[in-house]
Amino acid sequence: MKQEKPVIAEEANNHRRRLLEGMGQAVAEKGYADTTIADIVAAAGVSRRTFYEHFKTKAQCLIALYSAASSNALDVLRTAIDPAHDWETQVERAISAYFSCLGQNPVLLRTLFIEILGLGEEGLAARRRVNQALADFMLQVINVPARARRNKPPLQPDMAMAVVGGINELVLEAIERNRTDRLQELVSPSLQLVRAVT
Repeated sequence: MKQEKPVIAEEANNHRRRLLEGMGQAVAEKGYADTTIADIVAAAGVSRRTFYEHFKTKAQCLIALYSAASSNALDVLRTAIDPAHDWETQVERAISAYFSCLGQNPVLLRTLFIEILGLGEEGLAARRRVNQALADFMLQVINVPARARRNKPPLQPDMAMAVVGGINELVLEAIERNRTDRLQELVSPSLQLVRAVT
């Protein structure tokens, strides 16, 4: 019996992963508003019962997808960091990698940046958690001991959050103008924004 628990947990994780992928696929094809739970489970290759074992609603599944996609984008940022370089080079590489990651699925990008806000308090809370993680990451990269040795004041948390908000607005504008294939053009203004507050 002891060996069955890890197998069951692994199967549950696999079902959850497939449901998130199914949600992403369905949203990419139909948009969030027109996506049904039937679409999600068909794309995931699981039953409706399996869906309800993991999520109470379609909105809850979208929030889980948002969190997973955001976690992936944050992992991309972390991987792009190389402490052997100065913080400006690290930030530029991280921002470029971040925009590359975001641009891989324009339809999903629109859903995750715009439709998440239509989910009310739960969607807003998910967005705030992600923005806080991004701001914390920025503080970690910029506020290094070498900065203090150059008598530069540390970047403050509220300014890091302001930068995250500014970059989000640049992405939203690109989405609204159907320019998600040109997100790399946002690297320069984003870096200018970081420099302006540091």
